[in-house]
Amino acid sequence: MSNAIDQGGVTVSIKDAVASIEFHHPLSNSLPGKVLAQLANEITTTGQRTDVHVIILRSAGDRVFCGGASFDELMSIKDLEEGKKFFSGFANVINAMRQCPKFIIGRVQGKAVGGGVGLASAVDYCFATKFAAVKLSELAVGIGPFVVGPAVERKVGVSAMSAMAINATAFFDAAWAKQKGLYTDVFETAEEMDQAIEELAQKLAKSNPEAMKELKQIFWEGTNHWDKLLIDRAAISGTLVLSDFTRTAIASFKKK
Repeated sequence: MSNAIDQGGVTVSIKDAVASIEFHHPLSNSLPGKVLAQLANEITTTGQRTDVHVIILRSAGDRVFCGGASFDELMSIKDLEEGKKFFSGFANVINAMRQCPKFIIGRVQGKAVGGGVGLASAVDYCFATKFAAVKLSELAVGIGPFVVGPAVERKVGVSAMSAMAINATAFFDAAWAKQKGLYTDVFETAEEMDQAIEELAQKLAKSNPEAMKELKQIFWEGTNHWDKLLIDRAAISGTLVLSDFTRTAIASFKKK
C-alpha cells in the first residue's frame, strides 16, 4: 500500500459553540479512504454535541481546498468490493453532512476538484475566494461524478452539473460557481473570507439550535433515499475503476 494512502487526517477544534473541522493531506488535500472515514465520523460526532451550534468545514493550507480522490488509492483497488468501499467513503461523508443537525459553513480557499466539489456542494452555506475554481475531473480518468453528483446537482442544477461533468478537464472559475449557486459569496482574499465566516458563525452560535435543526431538515427534504442512492452510485464507480481504460487514464494523469 502506498504511503500517500496512509497520510493526512482530520482535526477538530471548538470555541464559543463553533466547531471547526479541518482535513489535510500533503497531496493537494486529496482524500484517501482513511481521511474520508475520519471526516464522516467527526461530522457525525461533532453534530451530536450540545455545546456546538454551528460547524465550519475547512482544509489546511492556502492553495487547494481539495484535490478529490487519492490517485494512489484508486490504483490500488483490486476488486469491486474494494472499489465500492472506497467510493462509499465519499457517500458516507456527504450523508453525514446531510444528516448533521447543525448548519455547516464551507470555507473554500482554493481549487476544488472532484470529491472536493461534492464537499463544497454538501455544506449548507459556502464561502470562497476568487481562487476557488471548480472541476469535476472524474470522466477524464475514466469514471464519473456518480457519488457526488446528487449533491452537486441539488446545489447548482442539472445544467451546471452536467457542464462540469462533461467538460471534465476544464476549471470553472469562482465567479461562475457563485452565479450557479455553489458559493454564496466570493472574496478577494482568505482574510476577508475568514472575517465573513467569523461573523456568520457568531450569529449562528447565538441562534436557536432547535430552529436551525428544523430548518436544515426542510432544506434537505427529498434526500432521505440518498443513504441507498449514494452507495449504489459508489458501486458504479467501483466497477469502472477496475477497467483497463480507467487504470491507463489514472496512470497517465498521475504522470502530469
